Amino acid sequence: MLFFSFFKTLVDQEVVVELKNDLEIRGTLKSVDQYLNLKLDNITCNNGDKYPYLQATKNLFIRGSTVRYVHMNPNLVDCTLLQDASRREAMVQASK
Repeated sequence: MLFFSFFKTLVDQEVVVELKNDLEIRGTLKSVDQYLNLKLDNITCNNGDKYPYLQATKNLFIRGSTVRYVHMNPNLVDCTLLQDASRREAMVQASK
């Protein structure tokens, strides 16, 4: 749940999603669900010559299991909030 909560804070921010097939897609994160599926708006593809059918696509749904990395602006990450949430989740796991 930690990553789901973290990605919810990035909604309406610009991200680059790198897929397992080496495709990189830049777009505005519109939503994320508990399976870390992503919905992006205003997408652009870094290698459009290899994937010409993505040139006409503006909105995209990405299944969470196909994502390798999500790159974001480091200024958007609230490290103290993330550290506190990590500690809380570790405490819950330790008490089980």
